[in-house]
Amino acid sequence: GLEAPPAARPGFAPSSSGATETAVSHPLGAARAQVHNTYIVAQTADGVVIVDQHAAHERLTHERLKAALLDGGVKRQALLLPEVVDLDDADARRLLARADELAELGLVVEPFGPGCVVVRETPALLGAKADVKGLVRDIADELAELGDAPVLKEKLDAVVARMACHGSVRAGRALGVEEMNALLRQMEATPHSGQCSHGRPTYVELKLSDIEKLFGRK
Repeated sequence: GLEAPPAARPGFAPSSSGATETAVSHPLGAARAQVHNTYIVAQTADGVVIVDQHAAHERLTHERLKAALLDGGVKRQALLLPEVVDLDDADARRLLARADELAELGLVVEPFGPGCVVVRETPALLGAKADVKGLVRDIADELAELGDAPVLKEKLDAVVARMACHGSVRAGRALGVEEMNALLRQMEATPHSGQCSHGRPTYVELKLSDIEKLFGRK
């Protein structure tokens, strides 16, 4: 049979709608495809942009968490089933010693026996699918590295970066066209969106002139 046109195949964006054509004029362009369920390929007015969906969404989540904190506190969501996390005694003590500050960041932890904590609430921005155990263990690692910093907020970026990673669109997740374009538009409106929370680029851009050189056209 005939191969389905790109617009009908998963991972491909239609190329003829007026809205899509208008989006090409945006700095990060219009989403054309998702490859390996990890990278968004977008067409700009004069080139191509490739976005790492996890790295990009991680930065967006990071900036939203920071803004929420500065605006009076991160909104929390109660877990339907509180999550018990096993840690070593030192990590558990460090977390519980910072419980009030972590609550301001949206993470509510309480003691639950030797070397254990129970998580009752998490930042609402991370969504319902966040890996709570991974998040808590990551933050425990971060607190161990921070040592006795007197105020956690002074090291806000490091802790928020750990949280943002767990609340982000993962590599390997299929995205629809609207989701891809929404991510591109959010990146354009968000400070520091060119780098993820760990300092890696969230996207790369190839100008049409660079692509033509690769093919020996210029």
